[in-house]
Amino acid sequence: MDQKDFSPLKHFVLAKKKIGTIFENILAYVREGSGFVEETCLNEGLEQIASEAQQAEIQDYARRLEVIREVLARRHMKVAFFGRTSNGKSTVINAMLRDRVLPSGIGHTTNCFLSVEGTDEDKAYLKTEGSEEEKSVKTVNQLAHALHMDESLDAGCLVKVFWPKTKCALLRDDLVLLDSPGTDVTTQLDSWIEKFCLDADVFVLVANSESTLMNTEKHFFHKVNSRLSKPNIFILNNRWDASAAEPEYMEDVRKQHTDRCVSFLVEELGVVDRQQAPNHIFFVSAKEVLSSRMQRAQGMPETGGALAEGFQDRLKEFQNFERTFEECISQSAVKTKFEQHTITAKQITETVKDIMDSINIVSAEKRVRSLEDREYHIDRLEFVRHQLNLLTEDIKNKIKAVTEQVESKVSNAMAEEICRLSVLINEFNSDFHSSPHVLKLYKTDLLKHVEEGMGKNLSYRCSSAVNASLQSSQKEMIECLQPLLPSAVQAELHRLIPCRKFDLSYDLNCATLCSDFQENIEFQFSLGWTALVQRFLGPANAKRALMLVDQNFQIPRSLAATPSAPLGPQTQDRAMSQEDLMLSVTTGLASLSSRASMSVIIIGGVVWRTVGWRLIALSLSLYGLLYVYEKLTWTTKAKERALKRQFVEYATEKLQMIVSFTSANCSHQVQQEMATTFAQLCQQVDLTQKELEGEISRLNRKIEQLETVQSHSKTLRHKASKLEKQLESFTEEYLQPQH
Repeated sequence: MDQKDFSPLKHFVLAKKKIGTIFENILAYVREGSGFVEETCLNEGLEQIASEAQQAEIQDYARRLEVIREVLARRHMKVAFFGRTSNGKSTVINAMLRDRVLPSGIGHTTNCFLSVEGTDEDKAYLKTEGSEEEKSVKTVNQLAHALHMDESLDAGCLVKVFWPKTKCALLRDDLVLLDSPGTDVTTQLDSWIEKFCLDADVFVLVANSESTLMNTEKHFFHKVNSRLSKPNIFILNNRWDASAAEPEYMEDVRKQHTDRCVSFLVEELGVVDRQQAPNHIFFVSAKEVLSSRMQRAQGMPETGGALAEGFQDRLKEFQNFERTFEECISQSAVKTKFEQHTITAKQITETVKDIMDSINIVSAEKRVRSLEDREYHIDRLEFVRHQLNLLTEDIKNKIKAVTEQVESKVSNAMAEEICRLSVLINEFNSDFHSSPHVLKLYKTDLLKHVEEGMGKNLSYRCSSAVNASLQSSQKEMIECLQPLLPSAVQAELHRLIPCRKFDLSYDLNCATLCSDFQENIEFQFSLGWTALVQRFLGPANAKRALMLVDQNFQIPRSLAATPSAPLGPQTQDRAMSQEDLMLSVTTGLASLSSRASMSVIIIGGVVWRTVGWRLIALSLSLYGLLYVYEKLTWTTKAKERALKRQFVEYATEKLQMIVSFTSANCSHQVQQEMATTFAQLCQQVDLTQKELEGEISRLNRKIEQLETVQSHSKTLRHKASKLEKQLESFTEEYLQPQH
């Protein structure tokens, strides 16, 4: 039979190529999934989306797929030929290869296992078991010689023969033919099966048609059948050309062989049913087929030479065996070599797909929760900002109202204390003396007493009420802003902003305020010139008038008696002062006359006329006695009282000047205290806003990462679905029975 362009063996080659491509895709997919799961596991912000167990499982799948891929690359169809010695196993193989590849014939009995497979090289070579050395063989005789000369080879050894694919079309399709020693030459059948038969796709029992099936042959295949599930077994009744010598018995002999072989396959082994069994039994002459094909290869007629009658029928039988064998081994090899790996690939793909589904579901759920959390935090942030703006305005108004109340309260209290200043000063007791040093210490202590006394009084009047109002306002501020803070901060708010007693400071600074106070504790007669002038002109005008009088008595007579002399600046000032004095005196006299002074003068004139000098003498005596009395009573105590009285008048005037300043200062202290509390609260609110903004940013990043994970897992899931379709397509095309 000519080798067709598309033989059934191509089915295996195409299936191998396709399943190899699919496994490459699955391996790339699993590696991508492994990297994705590992990256997801390492991302601390995506906790519990992918587990380390899932990562380890996918990595294990990747390693398994790598091994399977390598196994698939080495997969080939394998047919094993067994039979008794000299039944023509090697000749059958050579006939199928259309060349004398293996030594055959008398004296060239196979003494070890020989496998024949194709090589892309142009030369033939062999490798012995346990060695990678390539031994070149150019002819069959060289191969036979090499096998016989190697004494280390026994029946359990394997010699691999690599034959150029260009010389044999059958070897181009990943087909390996295994020749074996005779089943009657060894008792190591179990080791043979374990070593050479478990991966065989088809077994060919080469029997001798000149005899019946032997127990050694049956025994071997019984053992094979016990290790493999329904192996594919073909029985070739070789040397059928011998039947041509007795044509009258040919059909009977054929029927006998067929019945025995069917019984062996169906009843003893149970590998096929009775209808299919005849299709696994053939009657051939391998030697004739090999000779015919080699004749044709050399350009000679294929029927040349001494061929027995009925050769064409035997050739067609052999061709029928080859066609059935190729279809069987191709289907069988695809199923045995690829089916389990396909199932494994489906399981791996499905498992990885489930992992991607799980990651997709978890990431979607976390994304929804993160979106809800972000929406909550955005609303919370907007609420905090809006409420803070509203409360800021209200609290500013509250601070303004409280400070105004404090300012009014302190102002009123200070005014009352100024009115009671004389009482405070009279309470002061200290050593007093008119000497400058003692007087200086006395005034210093007096100023300190006034400072402390007024401070205590003001504190007694104002501090408690101000502190209560302040704490109440602070409490209101905290209650207003507390809902804007996180619960953890609310619990710690008493520690972050502790409530403390506020001490209002009344800094009167009397030492500086009254530093220019000058007391006048010199003796002054109540009816003396100075006292009278002060009584009529007032303290300020009296002082100026007395100064001018003193200056007038000191004017040199020569300057006063020279009216023609030019007036200098000092003279001009003095003249102007005198004019002012005269104006003041005139004004005082006019005021005196306006207050019935003229009536006093008239009465005095009448008394003078009535009484005379006696009244004047009496008046002078009384005047002198009054002077002596006042002089004697002008003691240190009187001086101290005079100083205190003068200080009361002076300090009253000075303190009244700083009432508004002091009250404003106190209100400023309260304002600062409230503003500080509000600032601390605002700082906590700002921290809350920053935390909310930070949490929103973190959630944005997390949502982006979750969307990436979700998208990637969905993509990997779709890839898994495509791979499953490819596996389904491969299964339908190559693994399911063809109808």
